[in-house]
Formats: sequence, structure tokens, C-alpha cells
Amino acid sequence: MLKNDTLDQWDRENFMHPSTHLAQFARGEISGRIVSGGDGVFIEDRNGHRMLDAFAGLYCVNVGYGRQEIAEAIAQQARELAYYHSYVGHGTEASITLAKMILERAPDNMSKVYFGLGGSDANETNIKIVWYYNNVLGRPKKKKIISRWRGYHGSGLVSGSLTGLGLFHRQFDLPFDCVLHTEAPYYYRRDDLSMSEADFVAHCASELEALIEHEGADTIAAFIGEPALGTGGLVPPPAGYWDAIQTILARHDILLIADEVVSGFGRLGSMFGSDHYGLKPDIITIAKGLTSAYAPLSGSIVSDKVWKVLEQGTDQYGVFGHGWTYSAHPIGAAAGVANLKLVDELGLIDNARDTGAYLKHALNDALGDHPHVGQIRGEGLLLAVELVEQRDGRGYFAAEQAVGAQVVAAMARAGVIARAMPEGDIIGLAPPLCLSEGEADQIVQATADAVREITGCAANRT
Repeated sequence: MLKNDTLDQWDRENFMHPSTHLAQFARGEISGRIVSGGDGVFIEDRNGHRMLDAFAGLYCVNVGYGRQEIAEAIAQQARELAYYHSYVGHGTEASITLAKMILERAPDNMSKVYFGLGGSDANETNIKIVWYYNNVLGRPKKKKIISRWRGYHGSGLVSGSLTGLGLFHRQFDLPFDCVLHTEAPYYYRRDDLSMSEADFVAHCASELEALIEHEGADTIAAFIGEPALGTGGLVPPPAGYWDAIQTILARHDILLIADEVVSGFGRLGSMFGSDHYGLKPDIITIAKGLTSAYAPLSGSIVSDKVWKVLEQGTDQYGVFGHGWTYSAHPIGAAAGVANLKLVDELGLIDNARDTGAYLKHALNDALGDHPHVGQIRGEGLLLAVELVEQRDGRGYFAAEQAVGAQVVAAMARAGVIARAMPEGDIIGLAPPLCLSEGEADQIVQATADAVREITGCAANRT
């Protein structure tokens, strides 16, 4: 039953929503969803509509909704100590415990964890660390950061500049000049269809090498990349990509920042995407899966190599002048401790690997031969269905048709939430890691029905 009150009106009159067409929402031309509850992979809105959340919020509710263990940990921490800062060596039992738990799970060369609140502020922190690092080493010109087109690294000032999607640049005076972008490792969308995967990897490496040569390696401080592209299309890297990139970075003494906000803590069927693809990062960005979004928390994990230089810097220059009021917030840290325990106890990383493989196979069975499905791809429970107007020759639908968004809307009408990814007709699927095979079947049915409905209509219009 529809709620007969003023909450919807208050929403339009008072609440500024992120990543929203503000004018259309304020005028009532588009509507949101006021969510009131959730359990497992399902959410419920305040009108009683129950939906399977096949994108885990914003691919962050990894352990699923309604986990009382995390709720109780948050409540207990709030009762004992709702807040204390982490400046000047202060800490709490939760923040210290969580840092140890993270490093026990992280790649072997990692040393310390700095805590923030979200992925955007973590990447702001990372760039400040990189700049400080090079200043300590007497390399004041070595400050530029290379990111990739279609990469997503946040929507702050530097983090928004790192993001390689025009939506996050337009009319914001971004990107900053210190940020450069290179080729996205997106083999399906290569310009030259005659390229083999190995040829494309060589092309990506050549583009990076040429950019470094043009700018001068003595001006390039770091390269940032998601182990698998997230918001830019949910794209696993082509075979051999990271080996080729890391060889170039090592040769030019360029740090590697692995942005694991999406891939960290199980999303790909491995604890970290760095392990999954053989990365050896100098800094790792974490957030989302760290607490499964039960409380805001992010982190920057720094390697032994970087940490030694930071220590050297404070011996030379004094206190490391960076911090947030809410760094290592004890409530967020308590949520993180309880969350990581659940990830282990419930075997969610193995489930992401196995159920993800089942879901991908089922999607291929249902849609693999569809004339408007160009590719079904993914690792673990990070999957995408890319739609095209013509499979042969890879012709895309016109952007104004918004075919992907229409498919996602049709799926929502069928009770399944997916995400229309930007810059293409790409249906994003990233359900909670507790997904069952029966629930995966629901996702497949809704996806297949919506693709057939909407692409049939789109094809008829052309």
C-alpha cells in the first residue's frame, strides 16, 4: 500500500541527491525509491515492495542486508565509546584490531593502514602520500599521476580528476593538470577489431610508455588503476595486462596504487583483486567491502617501501600533517571487525567465486546468442551484460535511446535491481556475496526478459 504522507514531498524540497538529474527530480519527472528495510540480498521500500538487489547498493553490501552481528557490534561500540580521534598516536580497540585484520589479509608487502571514511577521501590521501614521498626523496618534480580512461577513483577534486569518466569532469573544472589519462584495458571496445588480445595488451603498454616518454619519467609519481574496471564498465583486464604495465612502472620508478574499493574483500572471488591478477602495489585503496557499508569507513594500505619513506620524512620535517576528524572512527572500525569476521565465517569469498561462475554461465545460456548482446563478462560477483545494436561489426545503439537504462528499469519492474553503467549500454550486476544459486536464477530471468523486451522495441524503432 502506498504511504499517504509528506515524506516524498520533503525529499524533493529538502534533500540534494548525488548523481541525480536535480531539476527533473525536483519537478517530479523522475522518482527515487525510499528504502525502509532489507535482509540477505533483498531490500524493501516503504510501500512494501520487495526487490532483489543485484547491485548490493553500490556494490558495497557484500555480506548482505540485516546482519545482526554487525548491528550489535556497532551498538555495543556506541554504548562504550561512540567517538575518539586517532591524532597524535591515539587509537581504540576496534581501530587497532581492524588494522591488524586488514594486514593479515593484504598482500605480504603491505605495512600500515590509514583510515578515512570513503573511497574518494582515501584516494585524496593516497595522492598526498605520493607527493610527500617524492618530496622526502628530493624529487619535487615527480608529482604527476597517470590514471586510465573509464577508471573510477572518486568524485572529490583530485579523486574526481583521477576518474576517467566525463560525467565527473564536466563543469567542475576537472581534471587537474597533474593528472594524465591513458588507454583503458577494455578489449571489447578496442578501436581495431583485428587486434588479438595480446596485440591489445601490447598497444596499452605502448600507449603508457609513450605517455611517460612525452611527459618525462622524472615527472611521473604514480599510476592508479582498479584491478578490474568498475564503474567504467565492469571489465576484467585482458590476459597479461598487469604484467606488462607493472614492468613499465618498475623500469621508470613509478608507484602503483591499486584501487580496491570495489574488488577488495571478496568481490572477485579472491580476498583482493591484487592477488587475483598478480599486482604488487605500493598503496591499496579500500572501502565498500571493508564494512559492507554498515558504517562509513575507508583505508589506504601502504607498503613497507612507502612506509619507510614516510617515517624518514617525519624525522626530517616533523609531524605528518594530514588527517580527518573521523579517521579510524571507532563505530566504523567496529563494523569492519564484525564484517570481516562474517566474511570468513560464512565462506563468502568462495561463494562469490562459485556462485559468480554459476551466474555467468546461466547468463550465457540465457543470452549468449542474443543478437543484441555483445558480451557477457566478469569475475566472481562482478558481472556485466553489454548490449549492442549489431553484434557483427560491434555497432552500438545511439546514446539517446538509453537502451541500458531502459533494460534496468524493466528489471526493476520485475523486482530485480541492476545498474545501468555510464558510457555505454552496459547492465551491471554485483549482488551481495551471499547470493544463492536460486537467487542467481531470479537475476538471470529478469535480465533475459528485460533485454528481450527492450532491445526488441529498440530494434523496431530503428
